[in-house]
Amino acid sequence: MHTYLIDFQMHLAVERQVSPHTVRNYLSDLQQFVGFIQEHNGRDLPTPDQIDAADIRAFLRALHLQGVGYTTMARKLSSLRSFLQFLQRQGHVVDNVAQRVSMPKVRRSLPHVLPIDQVFTLLDSPETPPGPRRLRDHALLELFYATGIRVSELVALDLQDVDFDAKTLRVQGKGKRERLGFFGNTAAQALAAYLEVRQTFKPPETETALFLNHRGRRLSERGVHLVVKHHCRRLGLSSKTSPHTLRHAFATHLLDNGADLRSIQELLGHRSLSTTQKYTHVSTDHIMAVYDKAHPRARRAPGDP
Repeated sequence: MHTYLIDFQMHLAVERQVSPHTVRNYLSDLQQFVGFIQEHNGRDLPTPDQIDAADIRAFLRALHLQGVGYTTMARKLSSLRSFLQFLQRQGHVVDNVAQRVSMPKVRRSLPHVLPIDQVFTLLDSPETPPGPRRLRDHALLELFYATGIRVSELVALDLQDVDFDAKTLRVQGKGKRERLGFFGNTAAQALAAYLEVRQTFKPPETETALFLNHRGRRLSERGVHLVVKHHCRRLGLSSKTSPHTLRHAFATHLLDNGADLRSIQELLGHRSLSTTQKYTHVSTDHIMAVYDKAHPRARRAPGDP
């Protein structure tokens, strides 16, 4: 089985060009399934054609009893489906038995979104005393909200990916799909101010990363999360706030102000419009709140004059 997993890993990384993080998730899910069969069924899986639908159902049932969430269970089933589909194309299995197993129903929660006034508080309340780190933090926070960029995309930005004349970013998205991100004057000014002090982080001449850590190397995703958490804690904003919260705010606030869903899909780099449609639910809540507050008949209770 190990050989088949290695082949699948190469397929994901080279042919499908998925991110290293996604590759790790796939392999972790599949290794967990193989370990479950060996431990609970008392048999090895030397070849994948020995997998049957009953094995997969037993695996999901065990996960459910352990308290694993529906979203995680659905991802693990998706990993098995992709693996067996790959092996089916390679001629190693005749049937993708994972397709016979129903996907657990995922209970989707609405994204956490900061109201506009709280976003402005985050962006307009600089930390004192001023210095290179404050300018860096301000620039990356402005870019998050200006472009709706993912944290993985932000840390991958190089200096040459920024075009100040066109006010665009060249963004490498999921599956190495490239798109343009757009930013306005406020983000441009913040970014320019940071670039004036970038050399104070003492990067080596070969370092091309746009955002640097205190050692002069590329800032990591974890580092960005810590930056966002630090400033939210400093300003008393929600502890749920993360880099992705600013991405949600970007999309929701565009929708609230009249942007069409297809344009937002392109800006976010979503392959499917259905992924973008979750923001319509958040925006509908906003619209209903405005309606309840503003409409005279909505505000008047029965029996009121």
